[in-house]
Amino acid sequence: MHPRTVHPSTTHPGTAHARSTHPRTPASDVLVLGGGIIGLVTAWRAAQRGLRTAVVDPEPGGGAAQVAAGMLAAVTELHYGEQTLLALNLASARRYPGFAAELREASGLELGYRACGTLAVALDADDRAHLRELHALQRESGLESEWLSGRECRRLEPMLAPGVRGGLRVDGDHQIDPRRLAAALVTACERAGVTFHRQWAQRLTVAGERARGAVLADGTALASDQVVLAAGSLSGQLEGVPPEVVPPVRPVKGQVLRLTVPKAYAPFLSRTVRAVVRGGAVYLVPRVDGELVLGATSEDLGWDTTVTAGGVYELLRDAHELVPGITELPLTETRAGLRPGSPDNAPLLGPSGLPGLHLATGHYRNGVLLTPVTGDAMAHVLTTGELPEAVRPFTPQRFGAREELTV
Repeated sequence: MHPRTVHPSTTHPGTAHARSTHPRTPASDVLVLGGGIIGLVTAWRAAQRGLRTAVVDPEPGGGAAQVAAGMLAAVTELHYGEQTLLALNLASARRYPGFAAELREASGLELGYRACGTLAVALDADDRAHLRELHALQRESGLESEWLSGRECRRLEPMLAPGVRGGLRVDGDHQIDPRRLAAALVTACERAGVTFHRQWAQRLTVAGERARGAVLADGTALASDQVVLAAGSLSGQLEGVPPEVVPPVRPVKGQVLRLTVPKAYAPFLSRTVRAVVRGGAVYLVPRVDGELVLGATSEDLGWDTTVTAGGVYELLRDAHELVPGITELPLTETRAGLRPGSPDNAPLLGPSGLPGLHLATGHYRNGVLLTPVTGDAMAHVLTTGELPEAVRPFTPQRFGAREELTV
């Protein structure tokens, strides 16, 4: 499922000849294609339900989670027209404390989960007006957020620039370290009996108009009763998926910087701080271990993951206006990743139009936040055949229905 490696096949997918020439392994109940946090949480929850589960991915725990900042920001990430998604985000946010505790117990690993809150601030009059509108939308949506003056913002976070005009304090928006989350999910899966196939999936196996498994890059055929396509931005690249059920997922590039806060500077920030500077969003996420994550750009550039001088400059420039002291910190990592975007910025969860094939992809900027609710929903549909009511608005088949309405 890699854009550079998914097309080496010289046989036609779904034919008897193509299936008969590959070695087969014992069947599983569930085969998850993609070992990012969404695929891993699906596999973990499925295994907990007693399903024989396997994951296909050359580097389980990799992908977008290695670049994501880990903001659990259901309130401060609210956008106009996304009220339905808001309900799902809030449902997942409510599950996070219990989910994190359970995963920590299951894996024996720390997740970097912090209930530290978020402060969104404005640097000029236009940003202040925008933030006021967001506050009104939050209040109309029944969300808890508190408007603060610039002085009150700086009292909470003394490193903020003197020019801060005001802000929103949201104590319910927390954070987690996605890298630790991914590592914990890999360990929890292993302990739950999940089998890992550490290579690319080359092609979906379809027989009798039903998904039956997948063929790996080395030609191994894996048979399964149900297949979950959870490959993030690569989900639309798998061979053998019928065109009418290929998920409409695109890669959206994000560049992220990591800095280190020396002990002499601590505490630098006590909570996540975010703002809109020159029309672009910037955020700073402080970890308990002294790491400070700075992001993120949003670029529709296909499969490009190049870290650019312009991207680094813009992030540092905007962050410096927000927190001037940031330029004194050591820069320890620059990285770019690909978010899985969908046409409506919401995930595709549950059965596709092909029997036996389920989707868990398209989470865009909310993949980390939606991890708990996604795992629960996918395990439920895999064991019962029914999507939970809260997830039904996000069925993959919603896009086909829209197209039919416009014909």
